[in-house]
Amino acid sequence: MTRDEFNRFCGGLTATTHVVQWGNSDVWKVGGKLFAVCGWNDGADAFTFKAGDIAFEVLGGEPGIRPAPYLASRGMKWLQVYEDGAMSDATLKEHIVMSYDMAVARLTKKLRAELGL
Repeated sequence: MTRDEFNRFCGGLTATTHVVQWGNSDVWKVGGKLFAVCGWNDGADAFTFKAGDIAFEVLGGEPGIRPAPYLASRGMKWLQVYEDGAMSDATLKEHIVMSYDMAVARLTKKLRAELGL
């Protein structure tokens, strides 16, 4: 997946917002909650997303995938795909959607309603 494809995909999810921060990283949020990042890999593209407990344990040691710098070091379960081919685009998209869904679940009912979620 390219950075442009990542941004188009994340931008296609309902009620998302995009900012560029943290050293030229593309940062995607829903309702103010972070769900995906492209960047954080010494200038090369890497894709970071929140993971469930099982996915974090299973995928965290796979070649080209690691616990996400900064986020995982704070005890949060975030993964980073940092090598081309470590995960198919379809699987990466599935994990981004799961991360998005986890962020949406953390929003208040009122905010979800305001955002049409």
